[in-house]
Amino acid sequence: MGSHPINLNDRQKHLKQRSLVIWFTGLSGSGKTTLSDALEQELYQRGYKTYILDGDKIRNGLCKDLGFSEYDRAENIRRVGEVANLMMDAGLIVLSAFISPFEADRNLVREMIGADNLVRVFVDCPIEVCEQRDVKGLYKKARSGEIKSFTGISSPFEIPEESELILKTAENSKEELVGMILEFILPKINFISE
Repeated sequence: MGSHPINLNDRQKHLKQRSLVIWFTGLSGSGKTTLSDALEQELYQRGYKTYILDGDKIRNGLCKDLGFSEYDRAENIRRVGEVANLMMDAGLIVLSAFISPFEADRNLVREMIGADNLVRVFVDCPIEVCEQRDVKGLYKKARSGEIKSFTGISSPFEIPEESELILKTAENSKEELVGMILEFILPKINFISE
């Protein structure tokens, strides 16, 4: 296998930003996608090069062969982690919004990407609020038995043991929360030429 003369440092210099993976985890309806979308808009307006990975995009393409068994869920997160790592190596700021309910899977992603390249964001929201926000009717289907192994109802969500940010979407506005994320990540992504 040949070597690649252009490396991550070269890409970051070219893009004038430090690459990073921001991994949003939380229950369905907690606000992961809403926050990642709003954060991407803010970063885009400031000239950063970003990409959002979310469940709908991944499940309809890269992971359409997977179901929702515990193994399939772990494999889904492993694949997302690999893609996020590649995009980060390309110099992008990657926003990843996945329930990712199991600590072991989140730890695997951390090992893959590296602690210095990853910001773990726990989108903390009471399940009652998530159910009220449920535009797809998934909680109702899970409670009636139509959906098996639904996180928070018939399948566990393991509260992250460690997160760089814990965002309470039932208590703070989207704008406040995006401000908190920006305050944390801007020092990490601002490119300083040597």
